[in-house]
Amino acid sequence: MDWRSVFVPTVPLLEIILRGTVIYLFLFFMLRISRRETGGMGISDLLVVVLVADASQNAMASEYKSITEGLVLVATIAFWDFFLDWLGYRFASVERLLRPAPLLLIKNGRLLRQNMKRELIREEELMAKLREHGIRERELPDVSQCYLEGDGRISVIKRASN
Repeated sequence: MDWRSVFVPTVPLLEIILRGTVIYLFLFFMLRISRRETGGMGISDLLVVVLVADASQNAMASEYKSITEGLVLVATIAFWDFFLDWLGYRFASVERLLRPAPLLLIKNGRLLRQNMKRELIREEELMAKLREHGIRERELPDVSQCYLEGDGRISVIKRASN
């Protein structure tokens, strides 16, 4: 076994860090801008993740051969994931950029179809999410507000019962 080729980088580590940074930030903002999920991953969502990972792998990795280069690339990606979360925690303006604001989908029992259309949420999909909260279709008038949260979850506020 050639231990030198296993641990000694063949690509400059700074290049790997730069490649990992550029690809991570590009993918993060592309996915942040392009679409907001409604709480789960469908087949097409999983396919996009796999294809993006495969397509970006070569751009990130160049053609590294050593374990050290792989570890540096993984550490770079983990760093940016942590750092963006930290920035969002420390600075509200950054948080607004990184995470979408909640979007009102139901107000006073009425579906806000324009907002649903903007996020490509069908009525059947929203009703399924409401059932997960124990709300049947006939109980829709009991919903004061329903939001699509920035992380893709649905939150529901029922009217106060008398």
